[in-house]
Amino acid sequence: MGRLGFSVDRGGTFTDVCVFREDGSNRVLKLLSEDPANYRDAPTEAIRRVLQEERGLSIPKASPIPIDEIAWIRMGTTVATNALLERKGERIALLITKGFRDLLYIGNQTRPDIFALDIRIPDVLYEEVYEVDERVIIDDGMEKGKEIELATNGKRMVIERSMDVNGVRHSLKRIKGNGIDAVVVLLLHSHILPGHELEVGKLAREAGITHVSLSHQIIPMIKAVPRGLTACVDGYLTPKIKDYIAGFTSAFVSPPPVQFMQSDGGLCDVGRFIGSRAILSGPAGGVVGVARTAFDGKKPAIGFDMGGTSTDVCRYAGTFEHVMQSTTAGVIIQIPQLEIKTVAAGGGSRLFFNEGRFVVGPESAGAHPGPVCYRKGGPLAITDANLVLGRIKPELFPNIFGESADMPLDKEGAVIAIEKLTREINEYEVARGNDPLTVEQVALGFLRVANEEMCRPIRALTQAKGYDTKAHVLCCFGGAGGQHACAVARALGIEEVLVHRFSGVLSAYGIALADSVAEAQESSGLTVNDVNFHDLSTRLVALSKTARDKLTVNENEEGRIDIEYFLHLRYARTDCAMMISAHWKEGDSLTQFIHNFTISYERLFGFTLPDRDVIADDVRVRAVQRSTVVTSDLPPATGHKCAPFKKERCYFDEGYLDTDLYRIEDMLAGHTVEGPAILVDKNSTLLIEPNCLATALADGNIKIVLKGKSSEESSTKVDPIRLSIFSNRFMSLAEQMGQVLQRTSISTNIKERLDFSCAIFGPAGGLVANAPHIPVHLGGMQYAVKFQIEHLGGDGINRGDVILSNHPRAGGSHLPDFTVITPVFFRDQSLPVFFVANRGHHADIGGLVPGSLPPNATHIEQEGAAFISFKVVDKGVFQEEPLIAQLEAPGKVKDCSPTRNIPDVIADLKAQIAANKKGIELVVDLMEEYGEDVVIAYMQHIMKAAEESVRALLKKVGAETRARTGSTVLKAIDRLDDGTPIVLTVSIDEEQGAAVFDFTGTGAECLNCCNTPRAVTMSAVIYCIRCLVGREIPLNEGCLVPIQIVIPPHSILSPSETAAVGGGNIQTSQRICDVVFKAFAAVSGGQGDMNNVMFGDSTMGYYETIGGGAGAGKGFHGRSGVHVHMTNTAITDPEILEDRYPVILREFSLREGSGGRGKWKGGEGLVRKLEFRRPLSLSLLTERRALAPYSLGGGEEGHRGRNHLIRANGTTINVGSKCTVNVARGDALELLTPGGGGYGKEERNGDSMEM
Repeated sequence: MGRLGFSVDRGGTFTDVCVFREDGSNRVLKLLSEDPANYRDAPTEAIRRVLQEERGLSIPKASPIPIDEIAWIRMGTTVATNALLERKGERIALLITKGFRDLLYIGNQTRPDIFALDIRIPDVLYEEVYEVDERVIIDDGMEKGKEIELATNGKRMVIERSMDVNGVRHSLKRIKGNGIDAVVVLLLHSHILPGHELEVGKLAREAGITHVSLSHQIIPMIKAVPRGLTACVDGYLTPKIKDYIAGFTSAFVSPPPVQFMQSDGGLCDVGRFIGSRAILSGPAGGVVGVARTAFDGKKPAIGFDMGGTSTDVCRYAGTFEHVMQSTTAGVIIQIPQLEIKTVAAGGGSRLFFNEGRFVVGPESAGAHPGPVCYRKGGPLAITDANLVLGRIKPELFPNIFGESADMPLDKEGAVIAIEKLTREINEYEVARGNDPLTVEQVALGFLRVANEEMCRPIRALTQAKGYDTKAHVLCCFGGAGGQHACAVARALGIEEVLVHRFSGVLSAYGIALADSVAEAQESSGLTVNDVNFHDLSTRLVALSKTARDKLTVNENEEGRIDIEYFLHLRYARTDCAMMISAHWKEGDSLTQFIHNFTISYERLFGFTLPDRDVIADDVRVRAVQRSTVVTSDLPPATGHKCAPFKKERCYFDEGYLDTDLYRIEDMLAGHTVEGPAILVDKNSTLLIEPNCLATALADGNIKIVLKGKSSEESSTKVDPIRLSIFSNRFMSLAEQMGQVLQRTSISTNIKERLDFSCAIFGPAGGLVANAPHIPVHLGGMQYAVKFQIEHLGGDGINRGDVILSNHPRAGGSHLPDFTVITPVFFRDQSLPVFFVANRGHHADIGGLVPGSLPPNATHIEQEGAAFISFKVVDKGVFQEEPLIAQLEAPGKVKDCSPTRNIPDVIADLKAQIAANKKGIELVVDLMEEYGEDVVIAYMQHIMKAAEESVRALLKKVGAETRARTGSTVLKAIDRLDDGTPIVLTVSIDEEQGAAVFDFTGTGAECLNCCNTPRAVTMSAVIYCIRCLVGREIPLNEGCLVPIQIVIPPHSILSPSETAAVGGGNIQTSQRICDVVFKAFAAVSGGQGDMNNVMFGDSTMGYYETIGGGAGAGKGFHGRSGVHVHMTNTAITDPEILEDRYPVILREFSLREGSGGRGKWKGGEGLVRKLEFRRPLSLSLLTERRALAPYSLGGGEEGHRGRNHLIRANGTTINVGSKCTVNVARGDALELLTPGGGGYGKEERNGDSMEM
């Protein structure tokens, strides 16, 4: 009979099991993952039951399971993921290089939701942190008399401070004494010089610590923050995984032949299965399932896995697509893993109606209480909508619902709930002269909105990467996917859907088909050239042996082991590394790697950089033993028809239609079913929509062919369902433009710090959609677009034109922010129907100082190259020579330099042009799909919806303000450090929902760089309004229709054309936000600053902004060490900073005690200390050094910031908030950033009371 193979996907709710017999036949089993009344562990219970049923064995529940009949067990598990999500991992302590105790708490200093005043970032995983007194730095050839060691990549490293062994022992003793038995070690530069980490690990084991995670062993890659966070994930989860494995194997007579699925899509033996590689263990099986069953060698496949709370999508075109870094449960994980995009839309996604828009998720009903139909008092969800429309049949589901778990799905309850929501929707719509909707139209509308949400990550994997979405097959699986597959495919223009016969358990099935994999990796940093050929080749060979030795060849599967070779390559002076594979063997040159890198780079980015060296950041090898699992085909059908077992009425776009129901098990190879129809088995429900044909294939899978294009209604009248769909589509266009810009740029500012924004504008220049990248860009670009329309006129804007501007007169913010505008023409029309634009911060455009933000500027000419209306592309021709001439023009200004790195500026401009090109393609596709009139009409409807959202907010605030103060007038004043007042009076018309934001009384134009263009004030106001609304609304011109902004002429907010404005965008904008939030009493003052630091010389320049404390509000503390309000740029990792720039980062930590006290405390600022290694020009542009962040409700102010220059001789100088100074080797900058203001009065005895 042969032995049995088991593949298991242990999910959060269900455990899916596929059983494989030696003849190729198989069976599936599904159990609840948690059912303590009936079994201890679902996978072992499934194996026990199958062995009893298949082999006739008698195995009582409590007795050990024999392994004689088991050929293999392969398992994917969410044990690690769930422990991370629920924060139920091991207690761990972190040991980290001295000066960096808070590094992992700070992370990259960005906030996940730029509009949330209550900034919520998942807490760190470690319970305690201890600093290790040691320091290793990169040798710059100037360190005399210091101990030098060669790193693993050949770099010379200076042992600046040997490790304090006694200090480490003392820390470990305290850790052990506190009952913690797992430690994580993160020492700077340990990825290439691991000696100190190894020594700490040895001491930890001597101290009796059971589990030790050394960062360089978990992932030996540069970047301390993601490496440290990954090591923490490993320390937090691996003990739990080991506990689970021990419990699992103990259920057998002896350890069974078991392997586990890793996040990279490969299987490994139990001894190598660790927490950091287990996060995507379950979903990875689905990707392998798609790859092995849906890809025919020609047409690429999109995996579509829709579950209860979310939907995972992936793409496969012959090779697995890996990413080296991702974020799970708010934690950055730097490990090779399959690229899987997730969107919070699933069967349990909740349904809302918000002021004219249908909204699906991201909140979920979860498994408990679940949707309304689960009979546990849950909210309306997608599953309820499918049930109401007849697409889910309660009689085909087991009676496991209700508090007693013995009731059927509650269709009546779902209908009642949707009827209630329909009444609410119709009350809103009829009041505005729109037609009422039926219950079925409402339910179907929510499904259409959900489908559009699920299309967004698919477009991100295809369109945004240069692939044609329509040229794919959609492979659908997951419990809820079958009900949406046809509709999602049609929305994407995909003509073919493949549904595996085990679609409800495809992740488990894919795990069986996965290869066994072992990896080895080292950090490199070497240039790929003839000089380094021997070193890189030797490493590839050595790592291949290491990887092969890790792989235990299963004696029952004697497939050969393949070795896959990778180099993690990037161009010099860029940050975008790509993991490149090549067919290579010992003795070959490395040219194939360079060739593949060049092809991949050009396909992804549209250009190459042939004059630059190629750097191998990492060397990686993957040993692969191919799977040999065999599956069987279905017998052919005797006829071409399969008989339905039932006929029902289901609701579609066409109304109620007769719908046949078929059992999938009755379908033989060749059977066809015309839609509308429903195919069911015990694990899934598959909806075949009208104009679709389903065919059973020989391998048992179902192929669905979509016939004809969707006939979209051409009405331009507002419809709340399509309003939501178009809102999603417009925002998706702007987001995809941003993805292209980030990919194709080469500068750190755009690619790494993400200092850019992308948007779409109507024919008159009004903002339609602005992807929420950087708050200071929100809404401001529409001034730039409208200026060009007026300036050039209808005849002055032609097909193939691309316009560049950055001048405040032309709607600019400050000169380093280049705005690139491209008109969108449709068919043969002579005038643009839309405009697309993006704004990106360039590293240097000339002027007084490197970075082009001179603190001492008094005239705009000193701030760099200025463009009012420059056609960088004129009728399709790139204007390189005139562009270079204008970039060199600042050199003619006294004491100023021309643009310092013109090739990089041009490269980033071409990236901005490419992003707009993508936007044009997507806008034209949208108009081809729906028609120009419909798209233009919904552009206007979306603006109207945004206007109504803001009016509703102002009515609410107006009523609350009148009740609290007897007036609807709000007033506030705040000041810059030089005493310049920012004065605001907000007068609210609560009947109309309108307001006047009057800045009369604001100080005069300044003889410094803090003058602020009008566009920046508008961006600040629109940002504040969005924060105050407190939920997602379309960000467009409509937001400002109810708002009149009054700015006094010749003030700091309306400066003359020649005024310096570099600091207005990055400093004064923060104070505008402060004064708005102060007027609305919404939140205490945050750090009110961006802490701009620039240094450089004639050969290089560096720019960073530094976070601080966020203000507290009613009911929440301020977040510490984070960017607030008008910026959200990431900070450079310490190891990258020291590797590429002539500095040493001495400290980066929280500034304890700097947050204002109160019932709710303000966030702490930061301490950042940089030591310079050669003479440089240093510029600082900061605020809140003289005047503290305000507090509300009786709380205390946040502490002011300070800027210290510490000379090499020990002298400390307070350099003030704004300065440019020359620094020498050994000098150091110490920045103490401001804390946030507290909220509410704190009583003297320590208790607090709300004011």
